[in-house]
Amino acid sequence: MIPLILSIAGSDSGGGAGIQADLKSIQANGGYALSVLTSVTAQNSREVAAAFDLPCDLIAAQFEAVFDDFAVAAVKTGMLSSPEIVRTVAGLLAGRKIDKLVVDPVMVSKSGFPLLQPEAIAEVRTRLLPLALLVTPNRQEAERLAGIEIVDEKTAAEAGRRILETGCRAVLVKGGHLGGRESVDVLVTAGEVRSYPADRIETRHTHGTGCTYAAAIATWLGRGLALEEAVHRAKVYVTEAIRHALPIGRGHGPTDHFWFLRKESGI
Repeated sequence: MIPLILSIAGSDSGGGAGIQADLKSIQANGGYALSVLTSVTAQNSREVAAAFDLPCDLIAAQFEAVFDDFAVAAVKTGMLSSPEIVRTVAGLLAGRKIDKLVVDPVMVSKSGFPLLQPEAIAEVRTRLLPLALLVTPNRQEAERLAGIEIVDEKTAAEAGRRILETGCRAVLVKGGHLGGRESVDVLVTAGEVRSYPADRIETRHTHGTGCTYAAAIATWLGRGLALEEAVHRAKVYVTEAIRHALPIGRGHGPTDHFWFLRKESGI
């Protein structure tokens, strides 16, 4: 039976990030994608021009419609822009006692557009992170959540330990924004610190990598893999998606979520 994976996130009209990236990533990694839309953005490869948050009662109605009919195996959250949306989503998740929850604490778009209001960060820390099996911040997000500067694997691990204090069970501090020949992600749990290195691919076409990565992890968790192996499978997938990134648009193009299909078919 194919696992049903739910993404709770905002829409990217350019198709490279947000709910669109999540749905592609979930399907590419062997899940069936369900969605709850939180916000609509006017977005392309160069910028986020505008954003509109959906009413919380509509967000809740989407969530309940999904859970009233489908056996959800795992959930991934992305853009939850306001304190009200964070509180709504956290309350819904707590009510369903979701065991496999991956939280991507999206704060700012690649073009610099704020996707999480500053006053919502405290709500994320106190209401959402304690529910998570895994939190997947990039360097800037981890610095905001941990309150320290990250410059290498050691400080990434320390940031992960500080974020663990919020009550989540694991933190994956992504190394894509750090220097070096390799992109090294650091997984921190109560029992250990584990590194996931991969080639650092020189490309500007990396739009939506965080969304894609977190959605892939959620999918492998939903397929029954242990956390460490789910991260490994997702890391391999997103690295290849970046390697085969699509140079479309005039800014930061998206990763190719279905690179393996194009490789097989010769497209």
